Amino acid sequence: MVRSYYSLPLQTKKIVSHKEAEQCSIQESISNFIHLITTTHFGECTFDESFGCSIWSVDFDNLTTTNKLKDIITTSLHESITNKEKRLKNITLKVVIKQDEFINNTNLNRVKKRVDIKINGVICLTNETFSCIEKFYIAPLSY
Repeated sequence: MVRSYYSLPLQTKKIVSHKEAEQCSIQESISNFIHLITTTHFGECTFDESFGCSIWSVDFDNLTTTNKLKDIITTSLHESITNKEKRLKNITLKVVIKQDEFINNTNLNRVKKRVDIKINGVICLTNETFSCIEKFYIAPLSY
């Protein structure tokens, strides 16, 4: 059974004009979908308000402890990936929050929280192991 997975960004012009759009492997397709989940705020997709994760909800939260932020992000992402990415099973997540310091031209230091997320699982179709890493800065979110 041949399966096609489209690369991001999706080339809708090619698809609607019956031309061949760029394709990718199932691993890359799953990684792209997980990236969409992690960069989408709950309620942003009007067709499915449960699509996304809570990273956006804690984006400017400077009062919550790092461990609490880690728990919120881990729980939300695990739930979203388990419910939305049906091509994966046995999903595990490891979330690490670090602080990075940035120095700009005026010698002012700026500290941002970096969220490193490692997702592991098994691809249902092939029983291959799957792993991907997402890295974000929060307050404000950037990647």
